[in-house]
Amino acid sequence: MTQVNAKLKYVRMTPRKMMMVANEIRGKEVQKAIDYLTFCRRRAARPLLKLVKSAVANANQKGGMDIDNLYIKELLVDKGPTMQRWMPRARGMATPILKRTSHVKLVLEEKA
Repeated sequence: MTQVNAKLKYVRMTPRKMMMVANEIRGKEVQKAIDYLTFCRRRAARPLLKLVKSAVANANQKGGMDIDNLYIKELLVDKGPTMQRWMPRARGMATPILKRTSHVKLVLEEKA
């Protein structure tokens, strides 16, 4: 079976929020996943939609693959680097603000 990969790195969103949407589309056919992501109201749906469309374009460019027969074989959401910022608080203290990022890996495969 031929596979197609696509990666999305340094997305400025926590992996926990990305995983909630990723879990919904993992294992689905590509067209159903695109339909779900198009109408999903979560903010994580937009970058994941771009990633799925990019993977489909990769499959189309690769050639020899039936695009209508693709499904999401693997969808991994890992954490990327965390940016640390500081916020002033009461009595001259500073508290850390953690701005987390995500790395997403997508693998499409044709159904047998």
